[in-house]
Amino acid sequence: MTQTTIPRRTLEGVKDADVTVYPFATGDGLGLELTRFGRAECDDVVLLVHGLTSASDVFIMPEHQNLATHLLDAGFTDVWALDFRMSGRFPYDTETHRYTLDDIALYDFPAALEVIRREIGDRRLHVIAHCLGSVSFTMALFAGTVTGITSLTCNSVSLTPRVPWFSKLKLSLGPTFLEYVAGLPYIDPRFGEAPAFTRGWMLSRMVSLFHRECDVRACHMQSFQWGAGKPAMYEHENLLPVTHERVADICCASGLHYYRHVRRMVDAGRSVKYAPNDPKYAALPKDYLAGAADVTTPLLLLAPEKNRVFADSNIHFHKILERAAPGRHELAVLPGYGHLDPLIGKNSHLDVFPLVVDFLKRHSA
Repeated sequence: MTQTTIPRRTLEGVKDADVTVYPFATGDGLGLELTRFGRAECDDVVLLVHGLTSASDVFIMPEHQNLATHLLDAGFTDVWALDFRMSGRFPYDTETHRYTLDDIALYDFPAALEVIRREIGDRRLHVIAHCLGSVSFTMALFAGTVTGITSLTCNSVSLTPRVPWFSKLKLSLGPTFLEYVAGLPYIDPRFGEAPAFTRGWMLSRMVSLFHRECDVRACHMQSFQWGAGKPAMYEHENLLPVTHERVADICCASGLHYYRHVRRMVDAGRSVKYAPNDPKYAALPKDYLAGAADVTTPLLLLAPEKNRVFADSNIHFHKILERAAPGRHELAVLPGYGHLDPLIGKNSHLDVFPLVVDFLKRHSA
């Protein structure tokens, strides 16, 4: 299968399942979407949550065995995928906005869970989340805006974002420079395809000067958007060539204000509220880790060994959780994997997904 044969926003990656789409709205007025892949009723329902720049597509890619299909084949026959406000399927991240992860924890996940509970009742619900989707969902869980979660799996990062020193520099200077100097309200891996000598085109060419590891400009921009490495987001050898060629289909444009919230968390050493004195967010804690000992939902923290985006964030978080609730939560280091390839790698169904399935099954009884 070549890049040109894979349509964007396709559902072709999940076979033999009934697909139902549930549009819904948040309390602050955004239209979001849930997609349900069902084969049969199941006592254990799974919700998949993407990260910033990506979408539900990251779980249903057709060129390899994807996570949604793997779960269906493993007996979890009712799988849901959420597209929240960070999703590349919506225009929100190419608009000028000032959303933070607090907005997602306060508005997106409670509204999504209301839809799911309406359909599945009180059946067990497991959540698998990635990147800033993992951070924000864990924020919602620890803040109590979502409840009744049987288990939570977090890939790459959770409530203690830690980044390489070069990423700290980019987080500090990047949003202001891009918005107020370059005049770009968002950053897009497709800037390399923009008309010649436009701002985006020039930024892409400048970034590519420092990335000689491959000839895919969207891959270079991904490294500029996230982390510190060549490449930063994944290990090239873990991807199929077709996946590498279409990384801009998988990880799209990103609004810049989220990075400011991440920087605030990195400085604090944990997830904190972006605007602690804003009454709009009074229902959220200033420090999301404050009540860690009271959270009974078990977490599986996936820690990619070559994580050049969030470094050892989940290893560090697991140490904190062990002090708060010894033995309740689990850590799985992923040798040879980077930030995103545990989900989109050609061998993820052999190396990573079985670890997740084992965790879900042990918390299904």
